Amino acid sequence: MTKDQLRIVYMATADFALPSLKALVEGGYNVVAVVTMPDKPMGRGHKLKESNIKTYAVSQGLEVLQPVRLRDEEFVARLHELQPDLGIVVAFRMLPEVVWMLPRLGTINLHGSLLPRYRGAAPIHWAIMNGDTETGVTTFRLRHELDTGDVLLQDRLPIAPDDNVGKVHDRLMLLGAKTLLRTVDLFLQEEEPKGRAQEDYEEAPTPAPKLTKENTELLWNRPTEVLHNQVRGLAPYPAAWATLAIEGHEPLVFKILETEPILSSDDLTLRPEPGTILIRPKGQLWVATADGFLAIKTLQPPAKKAMSASAYLNGLR
Repeated sequence: MTKDQLRIVYMATADFALPSLKALVEGGYNVVAVVTMPDKPMGRGHKLKESNIKTYAVSQGLEVLQPVRLRDEEFVARLHELQPDLGIVVAFRMLPEVVWMLPRLGTINLHGSLLPRYRGAAPIHWAIMNGDTETGVTTFRLRHELDTGDVLLQDRLPIAPDDNVGKVHDRLMLLGAKTLLRTVDLFLQEEEPKGRAQEDYEEAPTPAPKLTKENTELLWNRPTEVLHNQVRGLAPYPAAWATLAIEGHEPLVFKILETEPILSSDDLTLRPEPGTILIRPKGQLWVATADGFLAIKTLQPPAKKAMSASAYLNGLR
């Protein structure tokens, strides 16, 4: 089978999926339709905003489908009419069986982790929050249980000590595009490429649950490195948060965007209670943790833009 014979339906919404779509189109693959979320009202004027996936698809003359419900009869009927050979899902919603079973060769997914590690909604965030030094991407066949299908290909990516989720996300989405093309080429070479069952991997499955107010809060009774990794894994979005009570000022909820672990200092001999704030020379803002201090480098006060901790402290004078 050739590129132009393999009829692909591409399903995606988030920007993570954009390089992969571009790679398919620019590589001459036959994308017969793009499925993405409906346009959403945004901003004060509630003007409808389309996803970047839709913008690109329209610019390339691709058919765009935007069902509110993925079980919608008209949507499913249109998919049947398109006669897809292969479905591809990247950063999209949970698909009902009636959709992912429809393509002749099934549906594959590009996931931002080395499965079976980090099954779930936020794999890149959790890899960094857990202090991993490596992550990657996986292509796999869809089946009923979330992120459990047979693995087709994996590629690895190192995580540097100063990486945050924004940096790793951007590198992973470029790596993922290359991995996805190699995976599609497997279907051109043999229509039923064999995958590897996730149960055959030595590593046990780990979850990557949705980010919530509870699991993004910085709790100062935790070790310094744990808190630092939490900040890295949530920056720049959605960002870790904490309530800081600076002496002489009302407690406020801040987004914490950049930190530095302080594990050796004369101030550690004082053994302050976790959560104690120290204002250090040169506008340094330290918060006591279970085993040291976390120096806050960049933060975002309520209703303001992100700024350095020193700039914020200068503004309090």
